[in-house]
Amino acid sequence: MLKILFWICFVGLNALALSPAPYLPPLDVFNWWDKAQHAIGFGTLAVLAVLAYPQVSKLRIGVLLMAVGVLIEVLQYFSGYRYGDWQDAVADGVGVLLGLMLVRVLVFWFFSKTVQRVDKD
Repeated sequence: MLKILFWICFVGLNALALSPAPYLPPLDVFNWWDKAQHAIGFGTLAVLAVLAYPQVSKLRIGVLLMAVGVLIEVLQYFSGYRYGDWQDAVADGVGVLLGLMLVRVLVFWFFSKTVQRVDKD
């Protein structure tokens, strides 16, 4: 089920990132909400990827998702109807790193709680 959810989110994020947007907001030098959306999207993908594919190294997942973020920006740059932005690619990478860190914290928290329960029994 997690694999299906990951791929639905992956395809959805890419479709939104690469589709023509007739009402693009004006290009700001640095738009915090836009960068947050990039980080949230890629952070979510990172969490889902780690949970859906636990046998794949987190380093590989991180590198591949960051490469997808860069590829999206390159494709947007050459599309003629979107703007490729290196800051968006950085925000994607930050999101991936935060997502991987979140998984690490959650796994640590979960296993420490599990060990505490086992020790009490």
